[in-house]
Amino acid sequence: MPHTPPHHLILGAGFIGRAVAAQLLARGDEVTVATRSGTILPGAHAVTLDASNTAELTAAQAHAATTFVCTNPRYSRWPTDWPPIFSSLISASQTSGSRIVMMGNLYGHGKATMPMTEHSPMNPVERKGRIRADGWHQLLEAHNRGSITAVEVRASDYIGPHATSTTHVGERFFAPIMRSQTARVIGNPEIPHAWSYLPDIAATLIAAADADDRDLWGRSWLVPSTTRSRSEIAADINSAFGSHGRAARLPSLALHAAGLVNPDVKEVIRSSYQFEMPFVVDSRETEQLLGVRATAWPEVIRTTGESYLN
Repeated sequence: MPHTPPHHLILGAGFIGRAVAAQLLARGDEVTVATRSGTILPGAHAVTLDASNTAELTAAQAHAATTFVCTNPRYSRWPTDWPPIFSSLISASQTSGSRIVMMGNLYGHGKATMPMTEHSPMNPVERKGRIRADGWHQLLEAHNRGSITAVEVRASDYIGPHATSTTHVGERFFAPIMRSQTARVIGNPEIPHAWSYLPDIAATLIAAADADDRDLWGRSWLVPSTTRSRSEIAADINSAFGSHGRAARLPSLALHAAGLVNPDVKEVIRSSYQFEMPFVVDSRETEQLLGVRATAWPEVIRTTGESYLN
């Protein structure tokens, strides 16, 4: 009898959703990618839907063993967009039985004791953290009731090929340094910070979805990450590409002026505490139980930098 590959639904086609789709397709799984605009990814089915619409989401989940939630509204829209998405996920998954693998972040931990672990308490200090913490608590409560099966994978700020202004160490960071210029950054460039490589984020999401043991669900995991300050990353880029760039703090007046006219920048300012204090993770439990590892840092720098040369 021929083997039927598992079918997965991915909500969102940004950097993380694309990376998850690529890894699932590479191992022979069937993938449907759902977005508001019907984005088409090579090898994947495409469907147009609004994740907050329970009927549309339930229909899309009909044959999906797993739903990877990789969508991410603009920061300024989190208060309006995330709550109905969480409600829709719970209602739809109760009907379809599709397991939820939630792409999460570290905002909900706030100014946690460092390093953060899989068991660090939720203690958000700004509204983005509160929104994500509240959403996860709703999913967890539904999981504990037996209504759904859910897990959350939390990553720090990401780094990876072709990443643009959506990350603190994307093209706007790499490009000037590779030209031996100065990359202006939010916060103190000397502060240690955890960075999650895009392929490692996808690999951890998939490893969480593959877990057969029910005890490995209804909890959070941490993406194995590398801790480097932005100044150290600048030195790493210089070493890899023969450049002489550096990282320097963006003047606070310029940042706050941008926040006055751009609500998304204002939200970045609200969470900028992450770059004024060490913000690091200890993912040993995730590594031991899910069998994932962080990609070697020199490869991260080389692969990411080369993507901006093409």
